[in-house]
Amino acid sequence: MHGEFWRRFALAVSPLNPDPMYRQVTDQIKHAIASGALVPEAPLPSIREMAAVLRLSPITVKRAYSDLEHEGFIITRPGLGSFVAGVSRVELRDQKLKEVQRELSRILRTARAFGISLTRIRKMVNDSWPR
Repeated sequence: MHGEFWRRFALAVSPLNPDPMYRQVTDQIKHAIASGALVPEAPLPSIREMAAVLRLSPITVKRAYSDLEHEGFIITRPGLGSFVAGVSRVELRDQKLKEVQRELSRILRTARAFGISLTRIRKMVNDSWPR
């Protein structure tokens, strides 16, 4: 088992979260890479181990790992396992900024359609911002 991984990084998934399970895994691993909790070349648990610990289907974890690899966050070496890629934290931040912008645009379109004012949205953002 990858005890070091599990000691340094508490990954958790929830059926109450509206995001699919594989996306919960990918988002948390991306966050751990962006925050420096997972460093380049750090080994990830095998698909089977991750699935067993999180009580997920190996297919779900395989999808998460596949997406992470496709996006350049991890590298899989046949016979050796999956490892964190040498990703630039600046690139990660820029990518996350674009994601936030898309999501914010969606939220603002919805708010406008329901007559929610920009003043109210600003108050909601200020009230929700962690202190």
